[in-house]
Amino acid sequence: MQQFDLLGIGNAVIDVLYETDEKFIKDNQLKKGIMTLIDEEKAEKFYSLLKQGIEISGGSVANTTVGFASLSGKPAFIGKVKDDKLGKAFSQSLKNAGVLFKTEPIVDGPGTARAFIFVTPDAQRTMNTYIGACSLLSPKDIDDQIIKNSKITFLEGYVWEEDLAKESIVKAAEIAHKADNKVALTLSDPFCVKKYRSEFKELIKKHVDILFANEIEAKELCETQDLEESAKAIANMTEIVVLTKSEKGAKIYNVKETVEIKARVFNIVKDTTGAGDLFAAGFLYGLSKKFSILKSGNIAAITAGEIISHFGARPETNLLNLIKKELAD
Repeated sequence: MQQFDLLGIGNAVIDVLYETDEKFIKDNQLKKGIMTLIDEEKAEKFYSLLKQGIEISGGSVANTTVGFASLSGKPAFIGKVKDDKLGKAFSQSLKNAGVLFKTEPIVDGPGTARAFIFVTPDAQRTMNTYIGACSLLSPKDIDDQIIKNSKITFLEGYVWEEDLAKESIVKAAEIAHKADNKVALTLSDPFCVKKYRSEFKELIKKHVDILFANEIEAKELCETQDLEESAKAIANMTEIVVLTKSEKGAKIYNVKETVEIKARVFNIVKDTTGAGDLFAAGFLYGLSKKFSILKSGNIAAITAGEIISHFGARPETNLLNLIKKELAD
């Protein structure tokens, strides 16, 4: 059986990116800077009206696996698509990037998921997401052998929606731990945390070794506006907490130490789509190589810094060369 450094389990989404302005956000009554779920009717409306978008396979953890592959890691991905045009495009994109993806697509039912990402001049992204086929992820899609042969299984908070998907997440975490492998989770969005706060806390305490959260998500999880208080509370739930703070970098906690990571910017900040996803890719890559949390965090800052310097969540620079150069300076 092939060995993997990282297995991602998440929503299989086609990202459709648009450069837009504040007027568009206001006129369409969009909630700026966060993710909002939409139905298939609205998804089809956006898709037909907005022809100039850039289409690329996406989804938070899927982006992480692609970033991980670009670092020469060996990733796999589990997620649900439909056997339609967009589903085929998603599958081919991951395979081309070097990510193993063999989850059986659905034939009937909702279409492949789409995330309409509206990027304003301040580089903020506003997401409207149609979950579609993603909602049909079930325990039978969880490949025991791939999980047993993956150093780290990375779970996506966005998936925590349908009961079968929740069962899938727990099943995957249990298999990973029985094989003495690590489990990581990204909280994904404040919307998810607010909706499933108590369930997320239970999931983290029972099944998660490495947690990724941004400032808003951490505060929402702990129901406080005090970031340090939130971080300390979360650090008592799991082994490693990675708290990302946008342009202020990140703070990483474990039982032995707390380290500060400075943000890296290689150009003007053009688009923050995928910044957290690629930060996770860099950090998990470091851990898979048994690097310290400090070195892993610095690698993560470099991979995230590259992504925000251009449009879209796919690296445009050789990340290994960039890391070698930056860490040598």
